[in-house]
Amino acid sequence: MTKTTTYLLGILITILAGIFLYLKLCSSCGAPMVAEEPVKETVVPATPEATSYPFAFGNGDYLYNENDNYNFNVSSYAILMPLSQKVSDGIASLKTFLAENTGKVINVTGYYTESETNNSALPNLGLARANAVKNHLVKNGVSSTQVNTMGKLMEEMVPKGNIYLGPVAYSLVDQAVDVEDELNALYDKIVANPLVLYFETGEASINLTAEQRQKVADISRYLDKVPEAKAKVVGHTDNTGSRATNIKLGQGRADFAKAYLIQNGIADAKIVAASEGPDSPVETNATEEGRAKNRRTVVTLMK
Repeated sequence: MTKTTTYLLGILITILAGIFLYLKLCSSCGAPMVAEEPVKETVVPATPEATSYPFAFGNGDYLYNENDNYNFNVSSYAILMPLSQKVSDGIASLKTFLAENTGKVINVTGYYTESETNNSALPNLGLARANAVKNHLVKNGVSSTQVNTMGKLMEEMVPKGNIYLGPVAYSLVDQAVDVEDELNALYDKIVANPLVLYFETGEASINLTAEQRQKVADISRYLDKVPEAKAKVVGHTDNTGSRATNIKLGQGRADFAKAYLIQNGIADAKIVAASEGPDSPVETNATEEGRAKNRRTVVTLMK
């Protein structure tokens, strides 16, 4: 083998070895360049700040404004106790002001959200909260005739944990001049179309329709505004069994309904419970459908 041949063979071996090593050690060499995607940062949504509404009312010469207020758990109309000293001081101040200004009333507006569960007998949880505040004010000496209650949907409310901070607003206004006419009309409305409940004595709860809830609100308002007014709860039965047994059964139903109304903010002293047993049927007792209609409890106003 000549020197030239040996030289050329060495060059060839070197080239082949280089190609082999290139393919073996640089498998990604020559591949199209792919731009690396930037690493995306995970954005954690900020927790909304809890809303808080003040215990504030008045204007002009009389004004009370403190950040503390009545608080409630989510889906509840029971006031969380104890109240702060600032709220207690505000209640005492309001009591004095209203006693000296009998032409004034305080409007109490309870807030609620659509996602909450309304377990009260009133049309919405906001009104139930306002009613609870009204009852507490009355317990502390404010006249119920000088307190109006209402509910308002407030979807922007944000709880602190499971607690709404002060979901209640207040405004002092002049007493309506036609309040007597309004109350007379309300009385006629309630008596003409009383609240009728159908349930068995042993039931643990009463499920009300929207119309029935409004009737409870109307009855509660009338009792608040007319100091001598009382509600009458009468239990009725069908004629199955003895009269004595049915009188007792009707009384049990009336007492159950009374307890339910007390639980929902109507004072015990404002409710009279009685039984008429089978004595006042509204339908025939000859059919099951008629007997079911006769097993009822009627809530109305005493004349």
